[in-house]
Amino acid sequence: MTACAPPSQIPPYFETLERTPIERIPIKTVLVHGQRIAYLDIGTGPPVILVHGFGGSMWQWEHQQHALSQHFRTLTLDLPGSGLSDKPDIEYLPDQMLDFCIGFMDALQIPHATLVGNSMGAGLAIGMTLTHPTRVDKLVLISGLPSQVMAKLTSRSFRQALESRAPSWLVSFGNWLFGGLVTDSVLKEIVHDHTLLTPAVIERSNQNRRRPGIIKPIMAVRNALPSWETDFAPRLTSITHPTIIIWGEHDRVFPMAVGEELHYRIRGSTFVRIPKAGHMPQWEQPELVNRSLIAYIQPSP
Repeated sequence: MTACAPPSQIPPYFETLERTPIERIPIKTVLVHGQRIAYLDIGTGPPVILVHGFGGSMWQWEHQQHALSQHFRTLTLDLPGSGLSDKPDIEYLPDQMLDFCIGFMDALQIPHATLVGNSMGAGLAIGMTLTHPTRVDKLVLISGLPSQVMAKLTSRSFRQALESRAPSWLVSFGNWLFGGLVTDSVLKEIVHDHTLLTPAVIERSNQNRRRPGIIKPIMAVRNALPSWETDFAPRLTSITHPTIIIWGEHDRVFPMAVGEELHYRIRGSTFVRIPKAGHMPQWEQPELVNRSLIAYIQPSP
């Protein structure tokens, strides 16, 4: 795990955009298995870890920082291979990503936490629950991750990304040449209300796509998807942790019926529909999602 892309420069602060009062949260780093992981750590109380999805970053949780940190110790990381974190030259198999999650929690002396995952990040949270059940208090799954992913995926952009077998150099060249156009089309599939896709939001996404070394990890995560299907998807029915599933009513990546099936498979889970939201309801409708998260995660009196 020692080989990686050259370290990217990490800004000192995480700044939210215009939809919330501007906040400047210090960006911290920690070494996990020799790799530098960028993360946010604010608030006190029971720990809650926010996990982004495929090709994403900590900025997908910008509207959760203030609200959740009033009740919990809120930790938001860029996974290895993503965002501001290092990009090790590994296969990004589920067991490797789980090792990083455990290493991250150990490095910050967090014996157990509530895990909140969006999209493929929900798959990682599920894997943690099944593999390291004592490290997980409660499970929150936002828009993911079902079994038979490719059969249930309705997003054209995501399907093209997952099915492409182009070499990494060609993908990197296309990303450099057409990155802005790709970002725009992907965001319009993920986000229901396109008026939220301001020039500042699109530019931030483009900056994330241009980070050095980001293409190979994305392709490796894609190649590791079959391991999710064999190792974890068949065991969804064995989850016994308290679980809440949150889904945008206008999700164009995994439709509402996919979330309802996941709810059916995880016995005792709670299902919450978020109106006027797509694949990232926590970003489009933060007040509704934050209210559900706080009510669900808070310890019973």
